[in-house]
Amino acid sequence: MSRTTGTSLVFLALFFALVVYLSFHTTKVECEVCVTFQGQSNCGKASSETREGAVRSAVTAACATIAGGMTETIRCDNTPPDRTTCTP
Repeated sequence: MSRTTGTSLVFLALFFALVVYLSFHTTKVECEVCVTFQGQSNCGKASSETREGAVRSAVTAACATIAGGMTETIRCDNTPPDRTTCTP
């Protein structure tokens, strides 16, 4: 086996191990938030290591379908959620 082939196999094995490890890595907090923006409501779910991160990601997910364009998306992301439900 050539040196290049051996190096490639080691790299692929390490990459596969990383993918498996990250697949089984569980997050600590999952949140669902509902946001009303310009008369439209939508809910989004997200998970993260922290509650704040999960809420922020869930708001972004909820705003993705009710805001159009960058300016509206930023305004929607800064809108306080109507409802927030988190599980540890």
